[in-house]
Amino acid sequence: MKQNSTNFNETTLMKRNGWIVALLLLCTVVVGFSKSFRQTDDWKPLFNGKDLSGWDTYLGPPLDDSGKMLSTIPVGLNKDPKHVFYVVKENGEKVIRISGEAWGGLSTKAEYKDFHLQLKFKWGSLSWGQKKNKKKDSGLLYFATGRHGADYGAWMRSQEFQIEEGNSGDYWGVAGGMEDITAIKKSDSEYVYDPAGPLITFSANGKTGRHCTKRLDAEKPSGQWNTLDLYCHGDTSVHVINGVAMMVLVHSGQWENGQQRPLTQGKLQIQSEGAEVFYKDIKIKPLNVVPKALLK
Repeated sequence: MKQNSTNFNETTLMKRNGWIVALLLLCTVVVGFSKSFRQTDDWKPLFNGKDLSGWDTYLGPPLDDSGKMLSTIPVGLNKDPKHVFYVVKENGEKVIRISGEAWGGLSTKAEYKDFHLQLKFKWGSLSWGQKKNKKKDSGLLYFATGRHGADYGAWMRSQEFQIEEGNSGDYWGVAGGMEDITAIKKSDSEYVYDPAGPLITFSANGKTGRHCTKRLDAEKPSGQWNTLDLYCHGDTSVHVINGVAMMVLVHSGQWENGQQRPLTQGKLQIQSEGAEVFYKDIKIKPLNVVPKALLK
């Protein structure tokens, strides 16, 4: 009986040790998977869901209904007497409301490069001044640099991911921003993105101008939330609306003091441009490479 008891204890101990080893291996796999997941999903929120911490506001000079400046003096940095930019509660969640009543921008305090940015936007019902009863307009400016108010007294030099009813995904060069885009000419003043087209430089200083129209339309009806994704790596960017690539842009640059220079890093700035618009779920993460599927 003593020998049988010893064999039993040894067998039990071996089984127990086996379970411990298996459990340790399982924990190692789970921890490794968790770590890998965090590395590929390391989003950083840019809007805390409470207030505008981490952002600056800037408002340009007051405008009349035709868009003419009534003064050369801007309202300025972090001065917002009309509450153009503020956080409101909408359907049980906090979102950023931009009234559009004055022209200006909500800009990050930090600068970014090599990133994937995602946000959601939807249109309100109000419009103002020269934009009244027209397509509602806003915009995401990226690689924003230099002084506030460099363009139209309201915005920094940057590349614009257009946010406008029916035109979300277009490109505009702002205050010297310039990009190369494959496009085809539709009219004397309109160029449309086409992956098979020639590479054309869009700049305020060039003959083609600073605006390129996106090829597809993926925006939801007014009043519904849209998802915007912006991929930037090096001097290459991709504009995406609701999962559909609008255009690919390369050789991001800027005109500065009469010289062409790269533009691959800067602040993010959301425009106030005559229309009520709401933003939420603004987040960013590092980007090592632009997904190949978006470049096709």
